[in-house]
Amino acid sequence: MSDLVVERQACARIPTEVGEFQLCYYQNNHDKKEHLALVFGEIAASQPTLVRIHSECFTGDVLGSLRCDCGPQLNQAMRQIAEAGAGVVVYLRQEGRGIGLLDKLRAYNLQDEGYDTVEANLMLGHQADARDYTVAARILADLGITAVRLLTNNPSKIESLEALGIPVAERVPMPAALNVENAAYLATKVERMRHLLNLNGRSAPNPSPQPEAVPNGRPFVTLSYAQSVDGSITRQRGQPLALSGQESMTLTHQLRTNHDAILVGIGTVLADDPRLTVRLVAGPDPRPIILDSQLRPPLTAKLLTQHPRQPIIATTETADPAKEQALLAAGATVVRLPATANGQVSLPALLACLHKHNIRRLMVEGGAGIITSFLAAQLVDRLVITVAPLLVGGLNAVGNLNGYGMPQLQNPHTQWLGKDMILSGDVRWPDEN
Repeated sequence: MSDLVVERQACARIPTEVGEFQLCYYQNNHDKKEHLALVFGEIAASQPTLVRIHSECFTGDVLGSLRCDCGPQLNQAMRQIAEAGAGVVVYLRQEGRGIGLLDKLRAYNLQDEGYDTVEANLMLGHQADARDYTVAARILADLGITAVRLLTNNPSKIESLEALGIPVAERVPMPAALNVENAAYLATKVERMRHLLNLNGRSAPNPSPQPEAVPNGRPFVTLSYAQSVDGSITRQRGQPLALSGQESMTLTHQLRTNHDAILVGIGTVLADDPRLTVRLVAGPDPRPIILDSQLRPPLTAKLLTQHPRQPIIATTETADPAKEQALLAAGATVVRLPATANGQVSLPALLACLHKHNIRRLMVEGGAGIITSFLAAQLVDRLVITVAPLLVGGLNAVGNLNGYGMPQLQNPHTQWLGKDMILSGDVRWPDEN
């Protein structure tokens, strides 16, 4: 497109919930479409600019469709740019990865028949991704941007920009807005389109194959649990209480498929007798882990009799050898680990042990003592909380963290599934930069 001409026609002030932007309209002689730039703050040519190149998605951006993650990505990019004090969202009018709205709707129908998003595009005679970023590069040049910090999970976008003469100084990850409707779509992005998404612990393949990055030689830990509005997980300790609706429970099962193992405490086993499978969705069952310093799981527990994978039971050196032999005979793997001063299994030792068992992604589901212990030990990387619209006045999910610091959520995301609200985000600890 050597004869391409891209010209800025007008800009106007656009106040938003996150701050005031300038919206600039660009005209070009190639596709006649109305490409846009949403500019925040003063652009400094002397340093890389925070940039999001966002392709139009009417269904996601305007209607809030849950079939993709486009709307949340656009909103997140605007928030991050506003927080940074300067940056640009280039809004390209190339719906459906370049196939247009009509064929995008046709592709949706094919996806409902069981084809993934790549297969659907190909069946309609299109490329898996037909987008072009030449106009975006010209818009960035017009704005005086010589290098970018690119908000993206798509390595192809980075490669395209650099081929067009726009250096990418840094890739700034976009968190995955995962829900029941888009889980398969996002998984396809990871598996077939090289997207560098982290689906609550499952990282995308690296373009240059390397061992998966694991914090401090331990598994990536996702803490997930359901609570009432007032923070309760049950009425009283040892008494099960169903809080999650069907929609949010299905999401929880989808999250489980993205992890190598799932951990609960002995209290949860005794109170709920859970199966910890992914029976509501298609996917692999994570290996169950039971944390119990005294080896109390009954031999009739569903994790021993109904789960397709053998559980690992983590205990201490003081546990009864006879109980260990009975559990080993029932098919469990028992690992003895160092104990803390109060006789509990040392969590750092546990995670180091699980790492040696090739567990790279661990989902922790509770109960209250386990939740509090992982938070107090600062061993949580991601948090996913289901909040049910109930007031229980019972046992809180999180106990006293005084003296342990208060973690914060980075890149928080909220969504509604049925009557439940899902809050998720990456955990940042007070001593982290």
